[in-house]
Amino acid sequence: MHSTDHAAAAGLPSSHPAGREGGASTAAGSQPPGVWVQGELHRRAFLQRTMAAAGFLAMPALVPGRVLGAAGETTPGNRVNVALIGRGAMGSGHLRRLVGDPGFQLLAVCDVDRTRREAGREAVEAHYAAETAAGRYRGCAAYNDYREALVRDDIDAVLIASPDHWHALHAIDAAKAGKDVYCEKPVSMTVEEGRRIVEAVQRYGRVFQTGTQYRSIPTIRAVVRFIREGGLGKVQAVFTQLFNLSGWLGSGRFQPYQQVLSPERCGALYTPTDFALPAEPVPEGLDWDLWVGPAPWRSYHSLYHTNPSPGVVPWSFCDAFGVTSSTWFLSHAADVIQYALGVEESGPVEILHPDDGGFPTLTFRYANGTLLHFVQDWSEVKTRYHALPDARLAGMFGGVFVGERGWLTTLTNGGPIEGGPEALFSEMQLKTREVGVGGNDHHANWLHCIHTRERPYCDAELGHRTATIGHLTNLACWSGHSLKWDPVRERFPDDPAANRLLARSPRAPWCL
Repeated sequence: MHSTDHAAAAGLPSSHPAGREGGASTAAGSQPPGVWVQGELHRRAFLQRTMAAAGFLAMPALVPGRVLGAAGETTPGNRVNVALIGRGAMGSGHLRRLVGDPGFQLLAVCDVDRTRREAGREAVEAHYAAETAAGRYRGCAAYNDYREALVRDDIDAVLIASPDHWHALHAIDAAKAGKDVYCEKPVSMTVEEGRRIVEAVQRYGRVFQTGTQYRSIPTIRAVVRFIREGGLGKVQAVFTQLFNLSGWLGSGRFQPYQQVLSPERCGALYTPTDFALPAEPVPEGLDWDLWVGPAPWRSYHSLYHTNPSPGVVPWSFCDAFGVTSSTWFLSHAADVIQYALGVEESGPVEILHPDDGGFPTLTFRYANGTLLHFVQDWSEVKTRYHALPDARLAGMFGGVFVGERGWLTTLTNGGPIEGGPEALFSEMQLKTREVGVGGNDHHANWLHCIHTRERPYCDAELGHRTATIGHLTNLACWSGHSLKWDPVRERFPDDPAANRLLARSPRAPWCL
């Protein structure tokens, strides 16, 4: 959705129809003056704001004075003003979270689907109106093009809940515009995209939080801390799940397209795939060209995007827009696992393909010898690896850790934390073994760090390293053989063909 080159970003790309659907829909008086001229970004206004953002190179990370109110005190003057980019299923949840927190003020909803953005604006204004004595509020803008929000000086931060293929460009453009960022996982479609996000966030001194909120659940954090500090002794193996496409392609919404999708063949694939889905008429009010943005062009199809949304990430099976398991849950799991192993700023050194005979399923090896085994079903831990025969294994978004002193789970949505021997739980002194997903403080941590400029729970580097785990699983599946990986240089030392898959060129006129 944007060019990250300063000169190119000064205006909409010439091949993009400017001001489609009449440009921005904003409340009276909420549009900053001198920004839009006949539906196009005013070049001088954008350059002025971009040059101001570039000032972060020469000074410590700065934030507007209104954000730096008295410690622990939230007033209208020190609320963090936020724009939401993407109001699908996940974006709707974030919208409710933001408007319900007095520390934030949601000033803009950006979405290329008119129905979604207008409904989002109305929901925001209805919520804030209910809090006013007059029962009226008109202060939330609705933008088709997210860049209209980025040029506003009164917006401090953005929350990115767009499809995967937009995450990197949204995040980089926001950092260049001087905004702090909360970005849904996975933060990137390729390893190269992730590294570019890290560079932009560091260069412009922004606070970046990756939306891997399962690490922020108190019970999970306590178990992770125990493992990280050596409570299991040396961790010999970790198990986590990697799902193929069968569950998706066999679901009801895919049924009319079985001939195109070939679920009997493609269902066994673990990687995102390109399906020749027939073109359908673009729904009224949807800017499909802008929805596709930097991704390889695909004609509109309702399996990618429809209202109401059939799920949180309906497009993730397609290689143009998503990264399958990494989009679904693996980013959460990899984040928790690498956090517990103390390798969250590094990664594996070897990817062992099952066809090479080392292990029955795809396996990563870390420098200290710890193995990360990917299984489709928890029963494989027992049937294929002959481990933990009496254990109850259930849940997602984490892993099963096996160490010298016993084993523990960090799983969510499957019941309490499990492990053994029982003495481990006495040592941990958990307040509860139940995992309360709603108890996470991920947004609160982002807000705190915007005020203090501290490092958040899952910053850009950690989000990138987490996403890289998903990218490496896909690259191993595409290559069909084992690979050596250098987590420092982020290259395959002896495989030029695999290295070529670490990046992809965005569709013109977009660029990183």
